[in-house]
Amino acid sequence: MSQRLPIPLLAYRVATSCLAPAAAPAWLRRRVRDGKEDEGRLGERYGFAGRERPPGELVWAHGASVGETMALLPVIDALVRRGVKVLVTSGTLTSAGLLARRLPPGARHQFLPLDVPRYLARFLRHWRPRLAIFAESEVWPNTIIELERAGIPLVLVNGRMSVGSFEGWRKAPKIARALFGRFALCVAQSRADAERLSTLGASVATISGNLKFDLPPPPADPAAVEHFASMTAGREIWMAASTHPGEDAAIFEAHQAIAARRRNLLTILAPRHPERGPAVAQAAAEAGLGVAQRSLGTEPDQATDLYLVDTLGELGLFYRVAPVVFMGGTLVPRGGQNPFEPARLGTAILHGQHTENFAEIFDALDRNNGAVCVPDAGSLAAAAAALLGNGALMRDMARAAADTAASLGGALERTMQALEPYLPAPADAREAFW
Repeated sequence: MSQRLPIPLLAYRVATSCLAPAAAPAWLRRRVRDGKEDEGRLGERYGFAGRERPPGELVWAHGASVGETMALLPVIDALVRRGVKVLVTSGTLTSAGLLARRLPPGARHQFLPLDVPRYLARFLRHWRPRLAIFAESEVWPNTIIELERAGIPLVLVNGRMSVGSFEGWRKAPKIARALFGRFALCVAQSRADAERLSTLGASVATISGNLKFDLPPPPADPAAVEHFASMTAGREIWMAASTHPGEDAAIFEAHQAIAARRRNLLTILAPRHPERGPAVAQAAAEAGLGVAQRSLGTEPDQATDLYLVDTLGELGLFYRVAPVVFMGGTLVPRGGQNPFEPARLGTAILHGQHTENFAEIFDALDRNNGAVCVPDAGSLAAAAAALLGNGALMRDMARAAADTAASLGGALERTMQALEPYLPAPADAREAFW
């Protein structure tokens, strides 16, 4: 029997139902103008399907943005191999672009409807999923409530709950229990995540580890890798990946310090948000660096100090050509970006002190000598120069990073075991194609 909704949740349902007809179109139009929505697919945000529902069993998998949808990819692949059709939703253009390239046959993408009861009811009537799987920390009140009303079990996988979020939810314990208690089960990343989720009212089935540790390395066209390697032959290369505002100047400063000691240096900089490319290029030029900008189709030449990779989906290429990678979001208080992909590909990893988002893997890499913490631009330059100047040290560190990444797998198997009671019987995987 479902729990009664606390008054604040009832008020939220009334408010979203009443305000949506006027507020949602204006909000979405503004997002279209800001480049954050696909105008041709706005109907999906109102719960209208962008395609026909295929026959047979269907599972709905949702991740908020790039990181969460990446974590879901191993689960989606496993479901498709089982013969299950998978509808994948997300809420950002960048995640939609990534999924267009990475989803297997048998899985299709739609944008998540806004958290409005009538939009969600329309979405669920069309797709009729047997099961809903949400990644990491997605808690949309109306979505959770409408799934329960439709009799569709909801499972949280790769579940995490930061200390800050936990303390926020603890201030509203009735609301937390009303929402987290409606999940059929939660599969948590760590014991700490499991304890926080359980305290908030969730039923925690198991601790899986991080699904991102079971992802294959990001793909790259071998011909593109060979082309870039031949074009930059003879140059010493290092990379700053997924950087955030506030880190660019440190990368410029580090490049200049390294270049004073190491000739023919090329720094590759890939901002976390590619739309920052023009601003980063201008700042680099003002710092006296020669810049080539990939989004403009330019390639690095001997006059290029900084190669700005302001494009999507190409990190796999550059992780394969840069033997040293600094992970962004760690010199500024953003919690860090995921170092697992470059670790899997065998790069030596540098990072700042702000690693809260991926503390487990950063700690393991540091402990096993696959990564080094650098708190500022000066120490970043010193560490990168030392690695570039000592091939044996760089190779040992890269090997330790790859070995550490390999040791952290297994989350997919534990997650699929937890999902088993909710899944249809295995079928011919060819039936999943749609």
